[in-house]
Amino acid sequence: MGIGILGASRIAESAIVGPARELGYRLVAVAARDPLRARAFADNYGVERVLGSYQEVVSDPEVDMIYNPLANSLHAPWNLAAIAAGKPVLTEKPFARNQAEAQRVADAAAAAAVTVMEGFHYLFHPAARRPLELAEEGTLGELQRVEVSMGVPEPAAEDPRWSLEMAGGALMDLGCYGMHLMRRFGAPSVTRATAVQRSPGVDERFDVEVAFPSGATGLSTNSMVDDRFSFTLRVTGSRGDALVHNFINPRDDDRVTVRTSEGSTVEHCGTRASYTYQLEAFAAHVQHGTPLPLSPTDAVANMALVDEAYRAAGMSPR
Repeated sequence: MGIGILGASRIAESAIVGPARELGYRLVAVAARDPLRARAFADNYGVERVLGSYQEVVSDPEVDMIYNPLANSLHAPWNLAAIAAGKPVLTEKPFARNQAEAQRVADAAAAAAVTVMEGFHYLFHPAARRPLELAEEGTLGELQRVEVSMGVPEPAAEDPRWSLEMAGGALMDLGCYGMHLMRRFGAPSVTRATAVQRSPGVDERFDVEVAFPSGATGLSTNSMVDDRFSFTLRVTGSRGDALVHNFINPRDDDRVTVRTSEGSTVEHCGTRASYTYQLEAFAAHVQHGTPLPLSPTDAVANMALVDEAYRAAGMSPR
């Protein structure tokens, strides 16, 4: 399978280059705003050729799928371009800037019968799926609380994650994961949200509290000014709880600690990269029609919850 890469982003090495090498797929083409950066990227990672524009990558006849890790504001426009070219797209999260834009992409994908999947890679790894299994099978009892805590060190001042125009902010970069995780456990609604803005409209910290129809509650805390990387998921029920120590990067820590009345156990779920699981599943779908756990409909619903959180914090959606 031939992969076309839009941009020479920092995430591409772990999200697509490494998995493609492991699975034996071709990195056919890359383009970036800076041709020198694209050339360096191609030389470093063995991409077959550098093209002059994103559109050339999308149109390349040897490209079977597109990987889109561009700035948030460019996800929807270039996903639409790939759809128009009939190319399946694995797009970085968030799916779009807001619910309305996400719906336009979903409608286009449905009309053209082209696959577009939002890259919530965590969901493909056994470590992140384990609390879902425990909750579903009743081991944890009745769901009471879901807590997602995410923190990263402060990006450089020129990073697009600090740009309102590029649809940056902590909720967009990190909190979309928390919203997505909450939705794996039901249909949450936002009850309270608070933000600390670095500049007008751009949040450096964002906390969201949600409520589920069952009466359970949830909390998503997100910081882009932390002193370290931290990505935890805790699911608490009436009979026990499960803690995923690093649901974003289980290669560094694959532990899931489960506590019930019978005691505490630590499960190791494997250090194979979540991105490799994700690309494997996406390729199986493209090549063989194997069902995927994520769809554009899911992406639209997630952006709706992100928009709801921004409004609850007194801010405007991107």
